[in-house]
Amino acid sequence: MSNSNNHNFPETGHPKGLYVLFATEFWERFSYYGMRAIFVLYMTKMLLLDKAEASNIYGSYTGLVYLTPLIGGYVADRYWGNRKSIFVGGLLMALGQFLMFFSASLSHNADKGAAIVLMWSGLAALIFGNGFFKPNISTMVGQLYPDNDSRKDAAYTIFYMGINAGAFVAPLVCGYLGENVDFKWGFLCAGLGMLLSLVIFYFTKDKYVTAPDGRQLGVGPNKLNDAPADGAKSSGGGFSTQQLTILIGGIVVVFSALKFGAGLDVWGSLIYGMTLVGPFVIITDPSLTKVEKDRLWVIILIMIFVVFFWMCFEQAGASLTFFADAQTNRVIFGWEMPAAYFQSFNAGFIVLLAPIISAMWVRLAKKGMNPVAPYKQSMGLAFLALGYLFIAVGSKTIPEAGASIMWLTGLYFLHTIGELFLSPIGLSMVNKLTPGRFTSLMMGIWFLAIATGNKLAGTMSSLYPDPSLPTHPHFLGIEIDSLYTYFMIFVGFSGGAAVVLFFLCRKLQKMMHGVH
Repeated sequence: MSNSNNHNFPETGHPKGLYVLFATEFWERFSYYGMRAIFVLYMTKMLLLDKAEASNIYGSYTGLVYLTPLIGGYVADRYWGNRKSIFVGGLLMALGQFLMFFSASLSHNADKGAAIVLMWSGLAALIFGNGFFKPNISTMVGQLYPDNDSRKDAAYTIFYMGINAGAFVAPLVCGYLGENVDFKWGFLCAGLGMLLSLVIFYFTKDKYVTAPDGRQLGVGPNKLNDAPADGAKSSGGGFSTQQLTILIGGIVVVFSALKFGAGLDVWGSLIYGMTLVGPFVIITDPSLTKVEKDRLWVIILIMIFVVFFWMCFEQAGASLTFFADAQTNRVIFGWEMPAAYFQSFNAGFIVLLAPIISAMWVRLAKKGMNPVAPYKQSMGLAFLALGYLFIAVGSKTIPEAGASIMWLTGLYFLHTIGELFLSPIGLSMVNKLTPGRFTSLMMGIWFLAIATGNKLAGTMSSLYPDPSLPTHPHFLGIEIDSLYTYFMIFVGFSGGAAVVLFFLCRKLQKMMHGVH
């Protein structure tokens, strides 16, 4: 197909639409990470919740944020298309941030009831809004390019840089306002960032967010994007009776087993139940060919390892924030850096390293040496393990003044490399391996793994050892009596996952059937 009629699509470099989506996602992530930077501190310092309860709320929130993309992806594939879904999601997220602002405005009262109700209302709007926004904007990045375009991995890395540029600025602005002025101003700033994201998208989408052939992307449902091979009957992006039975029945059974059998909380049971059942809904679609099924199984199997990655990585917003606040010497030339600022370190390193790693993938591809996605992701898990090993060593003996900022800085540097090897590559892989009629839905299922990882991150953060208490938490028979022991648990999880995935890579590569 010739692209000569589309001036937004260059034969080299990247289309202008990528930078529109980059800017849109920049301000949406500014909103999300600005709120996240101060969320646990707001709960513990203003709502007076203990660290364990705040950690579990944090884990439920960040988990549900990645659960609802399954709903948003389905609605976009079946009914609305990407554009409408993004806009509705953005409006809901802006509303959520403003409700958090009103919550913080009332948090100074002795009675915290109204502030807590508003907080939960704000979280609900943020959770559902993100579900409509996140899978659809991620899907549109891949649709800017022809099938099998070697620039997709690099494009997702550039897009990922936009995500993290917003995530870098957000804790500096919202974190400063929240910790040094008032938490309500941090939440208000996050809400204004979300509105700016919507303005950018609304006024530029028609001109620049176009396919290689010049047609506008995301206007209609994604079920129209392709047809199944071999004359198979398409589900049209919807669920068959069999799939609905699997979805509803499976969720009820797994939720009941986890809630009433294993004694898990409601949100954990829902998140884990959806993650276990969701992939089997799409894999049973009758329109899928054997090759399509094999490729989808690659995504589903790698989701298992993605859970371990995010369970460990997402300690940044919880236990690592506690470590920064209580165990780290944050005084620099007489100025005490806010604990929330550490959450900018990962994003700042991504802005610096993403172009380098993106260029590395392009150069390796030209030489025919670019490793397939599973190999890259196993290396990402290995860097995650190295980060926790580094801080475990630093936490063995903490001076009275607090640990050096070197330990958290080193951890975030290593974790950033790991994230760039795993997360943008995963987004690109989902786009390349999924049939077009299921792109947003499968992106939503991919986010289920991240949802589970985030929920588990909150659970693991609740085990953070408190030296002032006479008893210590236990995990899998291990007494967590020190920060060294606590961090070494994450070394074991991420390091073990890296080794297992590495040895599965050759089999997974065969199942990808030539998609690189």
